[in-house]
Amino acid sequence: MSSSKLVDEARPSLIRGLRALLFRELKKWLEDPVMVVMLVLQPLIWMGLLGKAMNINALFSANNMNLPQQIHVPGDAVLSPPGLRFVVLNGTKLSQFFNELGSKMMQGVFGTTDYFSFMSIGMVSMIVVTTTMFSGMSIVWDRRLGFLGKVLSTPVSRAAIIFSKILNATLRAMFQATVILALAYLLGLQLSPTFTPMNLLGVYAAIFLLSVGLSSIFIAFSIRSTRLERPMQFISLITMPLMFASNIFFPINLMPDWLQAVAKVNPLTYLTDAVRQLTILPTNFTALAWDFAYLIAFSAVFAVIGVLLSWRYLSL
Repeated sequence: MSSSKLVDEARPSLIRGLRALLFRELKKWLEDPVMVVMLVLQPLIWMGLLGKAMNINALFSANNMNLPQQIHVPGDAVLSPPGLRFVVLNGTKLSQFFNELGSKMMQGVFGTTDYFSFMSIGMVSMIVVTTTMFSGMSIVWDRRLGFLGKVLSTPVSRAAIIFSKILNATLRAMFQATVILALAYLLGLQLSPTFTPMNLLGVYAAIFLLSVGLSSIFIAFSIRSTRLERPMQFISLITMPLMFASNIFFPINLMPDWLQAVAKVNPLTYLTDAVRQLTILPTNFTALAWDFAYLIAFSAVFAVIGVLLSWRYLSL
């Protein structure tokens, strides 16, 4: 055997090390189906209970109003906002007027007449957060079990260790987002007329970018920790602000000004908007391009930070 071949085997490539570690991470995940079910069940509960129970459409319905059977108006009067030209003479037309007005208000506020569709797309962002946050906990667990020390004692690149965690979380998030979208469709998700199956490639690309960035953040924060409590406290601290200071549940243009400023730098806002543009809204390519530009920058910056920290702080 030549000396060059011996050197190659003693110094495994980044790709080979990454492949081996990624296979281990995915195998651990697939061998724990309870964890898979639980991670899908949480957003499903939110989507099924909150999305269906919080029937905002009904707020704008004439059924919630005690309308009279007859309204007497002058013959030339128009009881309607500008742009709606009809004379309301009886309760039936008045009910129709309020129903049409409610649909227009829903369309103007949420971009769709169905709040469940609006909210269920937000569950994709939620599943990305809940999946990627385990990447930081995983590296702490490997350290406590001694596996991390064994890997660090081999010639495997430290970047491979970090990227195996990142890619594991990313692939899991993409799989679970697919399940959530399929279930949402069965529960009544209303797709845009401009939606095509090719749009799913854009959805996966957006999920991939945010998953890389968030996984890098969680790993960077946990890379020197030896206690699971530290990443868990960090996760519990930022998860709810990340979700509610975004457009997952509510449009950001209706939030207070100070919260809008937070939401506009929140990466979940851009993922949620990109997925909505590709699924339930008529695609605005300018807004979609801006969403992807932000997600690419976010992913690149934090992936670089994660690699740099792995070289500096990842030790036995």
